[in-house]
Amino acid sequence: MRVAARQRASERVVVHVDSRAARWISALAVLSLTGWLLVAHKDFSWSLTLLIAVLVIARGVFLGRPVTAGHATASMVALIAGLAAVFLAFDLLGNLLLIAAAVALMWPTSARPNPADLPRIFALVDATTGDPLAPFAMHRLKCYHFSADGTAAIGYRTRLGFAVVSGDPIGNEARFRALVADFAAMCHTRGWRIVVLGCSERRMHLWTDPALVGQRLWAVPIGRDVVIDVAEFEMVGRKFRNLRQAVQRTKNFGVTTEIVDEQALNGDLLAELTDVVLSSPKGARTERGFSMSLDGVLEGRYPGVLLIIARDREGRIQGFHRYATAGRGTDVTLDVPWRRRGALNGIDERLSVDMIQAAKEFGAQRVSLAFAAFPEIFMDKNRNFARTLVYVAVHLGDPLIALESLYRYLRKFHAVGDRRYVMVTLTQVVPLLFVLLSLEFLPRRRHLARVSAPAS
Repeated sequence: MRVAARQRASERVVVHVDSRAARWISALAVLSLTGWLLVAHKDFSWSLTLLIAVLVIARGVFLGRPVTAGHATASMVALIAGLAAVFLAFDLLGNLLLIAAAVALMWPTSARPNPADLPRIFALVDATTGDPLAPFAMHRLKCYHFSADGTAAIGYRTRLGFAVVSGDPIGNEARFRALVADFAAMCHTRGWRIVVLGCSERRMHLWTDPALVGQRLWAVPIGRDVVIDVAEFEMVGRKFRNLRQAVQRTKNFGVTTEIVDEQALNGDLLAELTDVVLSSPKGARTERGFSMSLDGVLEGRYPGVLLIIARDREGRIQGFHRYATAGRGTDVTLDVPWRRRGALNGIDERLSVDMIQAAKEFGAQRVSLAFAAFPEIFMDKNRNFARTLVYVAVHLGDPLIALESLYRYLRKFHAVGDRRYVMVTLTQVVPLLFVLLSLEFLPRRRHLARVSAPAS
């Protein structure tokens, strides 16, 4: 079901300007009125307030944002309150409320996730091959735009007037062009600007064609996929020495691994794994991520999710990796690794290597370990001033995700591959940065199962 068909009755569109020419004419008319008000009115603060309010409305009209019954009601309440404040001589408050009325009138609408879409999405993920991010389309906070026949879909979220697409379309590749064109048309009717986070090289053409999208999106590289070719993977040669040593270290200490289906966890095992999450040095009580991770760890919400678990010699779980599958099991993608604080070095390498070996046995073709963000920055030993600034800026985010440490782990596998991009319009950099960073890094409460912790 299309997003527009799911809007609440209170959000029914009551005003909408469709054509670009009409938007320009409306904006010019509003600006002309503003000029007249500035000339006719001698109160500078009131004139400035009117100017800001009119510019806000003109911008909303130009973007094509719909005015709903909810918008109109909120705007009217703010306007009446502002006029009352001015009448009572609270001029500053009245000015602020007048601007708030304009903002409320043109506030961007948003799409709401529909949990009933998730079974359809998993079917499309299961039909998608060669896309490491395809499993991450399954996310309870994402909305979906389906092709007319339901065989392809785009996952996205809306925030502050941006429709942020997560990765590539999934499902039937033959429907992708028509799907993107239909999605772009829907976004234009809602006044949403399109951004694509994590677009692959092979799908860039879908978003750089103005005939499909209605605007020009620019590709900004953000990193590379790290994908193991299962059939070709062998830890031989000098370049794999560090990886072999890490794996052998865990074997020497008696570490063993096993693979389980997340949806088949029993009470005791679930309690042990929950204890690992709570004992992890990273955010055990909160979760983050949008385009390159799943939510709901240990909840069993999503089909096709596997856990590979590492136990020490005493049988205590020291860590586990969560993998999601796509393409009828041909593609396996790492979601999030978990380990206890103080766990043996080499646990993560051992879990990754054993998962690759297991994937080979059950017929998978590719295992995606993670996404290497800005690898060129970390590979460059002779950075110029600009790259040094980027390097420093990247490390400011270490409390959220240590990108250089992740890169040093991933490079042990020598599988850094195709680029990923953010597809953006370059005229909205500041609000866009806020939107993207908030989607990826704002914490959300994690819902762990309430089970008894295992005895130590």
